[in-house]
Amino acid sequence: MLKGLKFSPLIIAAIAFIALIVYLYLPKEAIQQTKSQVLTPVTVHVIKSEPFPITIEALGTAKANESIALTAQTTDTVQSVEFDDGDIVKRGQLLLTLNDNEEKARLNDLDINLQEAKRQLNRITNLAKESAASEQLLDEQQAKVKSLKAQMDVVTAQLNELEIRAPFDGVLGVRQVSLGALLKPGDLVTTLDDIAIIKLDFSISESHLPTVAIGQLIQATSVAYPGEVFEGEITSIASRVDPITRSIPIRASINNQQLKLRPGMLMQIELQKTVLQTLVLPEQSLVPVEDKQFVFVVVDGAVIRQEVVVGKRKPGLVQIISGLSEGDNVVVEGTLRLRDGSKIRVLSTENTKG
Repeated sequence: MLKGLKFSPLIIAAIAFIALIVYLYLPKEAIQQTKSQVLTPVTVHVIKSEPFPITIEALGTAKANESIALTAQTTDTVQSVEFDDGDIVKRGQLLLTLNDNEEKARLNDLDINLQEAKRQLNRITNLAKESAASEQLLDEQQAKVKSLKAQMDVVTAQLNELEIRAPFDGVLGVRQVSLGALLKPGDLVTTLDDIAIIKLDFSISESHLPTVAIGQLIQATSVAYPGEVFEGEITSIASRVDPITRSIPIRASINNQQLKLRPGMLMQIELQKTVLQTLVLPEQSLVPVEDKQFVFVVVDGAVIRQEVVVGKRKPGLVQIISGLSEGDNVVVEGTLRLRDGSKIRVLSTENTKG
């Protein structure tokens, strides 16, 4: 009987179509079902109230505590040079001497005459006590001694003008003279900077004026020393606000005993304005949608997309004004793979890093 059974082409085509549908669609449904059972791995942050410093940022220029250009005071040739480029010197240290042979000879001659005048004065004084010398002679000899002393003082002052000494402790710049060179008044010899203390000048907006005060601490950084923070304090606040920029000049001082900082360096300054006690969240947990901010809150193994209102910001952290409560678990890593209601697997829980 089976041999006589014939299949219609229409039946064969229907069976083939059904087999094709089963082949094409059953595996996809199985895969989708498997995917729906996979939990999205995330990192969670437990939000809490904590200190949130509000800071002011500014750019400042480093200056030496004391800075001068050492120059000659008189015209003469260089007799000796007692320093080299970049030397660290002490106050009163001799740096350069101009030709002083003539002045020293004059001073020696005056000294000899003064010693002789003093001997004559002692002799006349003794004679005057015995009424063997007149008062006029005594007065003339006393005047002569005083005159010689005054002349010696003048020559000594001239000798001092032929010497250049460091007026304070500091670091010398590049030497601009050589032995035997003819110097004239005003000619540059070198520079001297006291950089044990660095003055840092910067400006802030007038709106921040009520939050700054003398003695307030600052932190400064420089591209020359990545990752290193230099601490200082405000030493002066200008008495006037610039009418063009509406900013007020501030000066701070930084201890620079290691001589790392140099005058002229550009520094990034951070000044703490106030400290808020508020809810703080890592900035990476925010999901912006148009002009709104959302986060994913963990509830019973799934996530709920929650709108939040953001307040102050600082690098990596934001203040949450509303939308969350202390103790809420918020997703900080893995937000791109989530949607409202997604099932999750918590990999770790982290704390805020200020």
